[in-house]
Amino acid sequence: MGTYILKRLLLIIPTLFFILLINFIVVQIAPGGPVEQAIQQAENFQGLGATAGAEVANTSGKALSYQGARGLSPEMVEKIKVQYGFDKPAYERFWIMLKGYLSFDFGTSFFKDKPVTQLLLEKMPVTVSLGLWSTLLIYLVSIPLGIRKAKQHGMLFDKSTSLFLAVGYAVPSFVFAILLIVFFAGGSYFQWFPLQGLVSDEFQSLSLLGKIKDYIWHMTLPLTTMLLGGFAALTYLTKYSFMEELNKQYVLAARAKGLNENKVLYGHVFRNAMLIVIAGLPEALVGIFLVGNLFIEIIFNLDGLGLLGFEAISQRDYPVIFGTLFIFTLLGLILRLISDVLYQMIDPRISFESRGAK
Repeated sequence: MGTYILKRLLLIIPTLFFILLINFIVVQIAPGGPVEQAIQQAENFQGLGATAGAEVANTSGKALSYQGARGLSPEMVEKIKVQYGFDKPAYERFWIMLKGYLSFDFGTSFFKDKPVTQLLLEKMPVTVSLGLWSTLLIYLVSIPLGIRKAKQHGMLFDKSTSLFLAVGYAVPSFVFAILLIVFFAGGSYFQWFPLQGLVSDEFQSLSLLGKIKDYIWHMTLPLTTMLLGGFAALTYLTKYSFMEELNKQYVLAARAKGLNENKVLYGHVFRNAMLIVIAGLPEALVGIFLVGNLFIEIIFNLDGLGLLGFEAISQRDYPVIFGTLFIFTLLGLILRLISDVLYQMIDPRISFESRGAK
């Protein structure tokens, strides 16, 4: 197992390199980069100055000449390119970026004037908090529900819950978020929960118990939204994993020995059926952190990595884009490695080394 883990860790390096390279090429081709946006903002600012100058000329009866109305000078355009590092060729910028990444130095944000590492550390607690709690709730609901649906397959409970699961699977999470805001956050009916933010403004002055209550109060709607939008797929995965195991010969043999249903289910079936559920945990975590968090953070104005990445893409803030991409990719690769290790811990019969896994 140690050799397999070492191989996977070594494979992370070229994987990260090629992902960064592909995305670097894509953003170089995409129009509307930071230089273009800075030039546009400067021209708009000078255009406002030209308009103000024209108004002064009209009131004073004198003709004023305003150079900014004719666009930026080549010298100013060159200064903007130097400011954002675009005076260097693309391959040199990519090499500088890679050297910085070796020491987790992601550069400085173009528009927030802060180191990207500092921005990531500031936003990380919100995203981690939202992602871990929502994942825990989804698993606590989905696994028991999936097991019960497998035991009562085709019965009333299974059929009635399937309707709710179909709705939860079909309706996007941001729709649930909007509905919860309308009904419970002062939209049109009740104002039981806050509309935005992770904590109240007076959070620091509260007692420990008060801080816990305030945090739960703010997290209720976002976590409910993620639970409603994410538990259906895992429930069905759990159900059909258990149903497949329940039809195997070793289950019939265990029942023939006189074991009761709970011993058969949790003593024999549970370990085998949970393998596929554990295998899907990394993808579930990455999906929740990268995709699910994005909409939730925007709708509920939670200042996390998802919102930071969305703003960076809108502004073409390349250091933040690549820094966020690097962190999420590294997290995903490590989580998949952890999933493989858990696979073997649960079922020692699985050997990645003997099968030549890479």
